[in-house]
Amino acid sequence: QLQLTESGGGLVEIGGSLRLSCLASTFAFSNYRMSWHRQAPGKGRELVAEIAEDGASTSYADFVRGRFTISRDNNNRLLTLQMNRLTPEDSAVYYCHGVRKPIFSDRIYSFPDVWGQGLQVTVSS
Repeated sequence: QLQLTESGGGLVEIGGSLRLSCLASTFAFSNYRMSWHRQAPGKGRELVAEIAEDGASTSYADFVRGRFTISRDNNNRLLTLQMNRLTPEDSAVYYCHGVRKPIFSDRIYSFPDVWGQGLQVTVSS
């Protein structure tokens, strides 16, 4: 099963930038639609951004559009989230997430969703 390892979180000042990375354990990564989610204390987990398997299409939540950029490098099994103009409302634990479509062959091969371990991002004045 694919495993995801995140890095790059931490403490940043208001208006600053952070870059989150998510490294996949195998090249099966290229078969996964990837996304970033976040969860603030006392709140539910919310989708931040997602990217297609080949990186050709991306989408963003309204509250990050224009500030965050999701990207991927399938050759290096790497997903990134560049976060700019950060505000205290962006403080949360950030998770990378992967979903793979089932394969229809002699039978249906399905794949469980995979999650990173979570990274704390704190935006402070």
